[in-house]
Amino acid sequence: MSVVTIRDESTSSRASIAVDRGFNCYQFVAQIDGRRVDVIAAEEGFAEGAGAPSHDGIPILFPFPNRIREGRYTWDGQEYQLPLTDGHPNTLHGFVLDRPWRVVEEGDNFVKGQFQLSVDAPDLAELWPSDFILEVTYTVEGTELTMDVTVTNPDDTPLPWGFGTHAYFKLPLRDGSTVDDCLVQAPAHQEWVLDECLPTGKRRDVSKMADLREGASLAGRKLDDVLTDLRTDGDMIETAVTDPKARLRMVQSFPRDFRELVVFTPPWTDAVCMEPYTCVTDAINLQQQGIDAGWRTLEPGGSFTTQILIRVETA
Repeated sequence: MSVVTIRDESTSSRASIAVDRGFNCYQFVAQIDGRRVDVIAAEEGFAEGAGAPSHDGIPILFPFPNRIREGRYTWDGQEYQLPLTDGHPNTLHGFVLDRPWRVVEEGDNFVKGQFQLSVDAPDLAELWPSDFILEVTYTVEGTELTMDVTVTNPDDTPLPWGFGTHAYFKLPLRDGSTVDDCLVQAPAHQEWVLDECLPTGKRRDVSKMADLREGASLAGRKLDDVLTDLRTDGDMIETAVTDPKARLRMVQSFPRDFRELVVFTPPWTDAVCMEPYTCVTDAINLQQQGIDAGWRTLEPGGSFTTQILIRVETA
């Protein structure tokens, strides 16, 4: 297995990326005030094949995040059937999270990976209306991990797409605290109504169980919700985990390109997933029903850039 570790010399913060397992950043260790904060949850030995690409680290979800109902969709008059995900009635999480990527550039504190559908997954090329190139650059600077994302359409037909990540944030942030001590915060004012994890197309005010606007303990909460109406006074939307006993906070921020946030409490590990998406689950089907689902199309030769930042700070 190919692993790249990048470091910030000034702080000794570091991140490790499993290139052959979806270019998954499965470890980010921030050094702050002489303390080591291990931010990302992943099974030991993940880079060598342990665990599942969708259950560890920061899985990258493209050309669609979450589910497509029964793996079926129609685009430009053509019907497509995707392989169903094992153990599920739908197709989950896109094409890139469990495939090898290619490293195209790297330095001491950064690495850029590339995935092109026709090159890196030619067996899936007929299942999507257009070829695509996805580039992700991880950079460690101070106590911050930056993920810069570029989507490019190299084809002569429009590219339909949605992007998301599925980060597993470890709880608590330091020994001596507990999961229940930690507070999870997200500025979502609405949620999508779900039926077996798929949106019905309706939205409502965020439920009491999923209301994280003021910060909430996960004690007694089992979450698997698609939140929306993310609000911010600035350019960046912020989600956070605060560990009051450790006086530490992990902040994940992203621009308004991301309009949905899935919050999930995995039963197999002490972590919370806060997953920024550019569109809602099954958006390729919902959008064609006249529902504003956030689905995007990129014209031939076009490109789109965005980023997600993860930082550790004192609280």
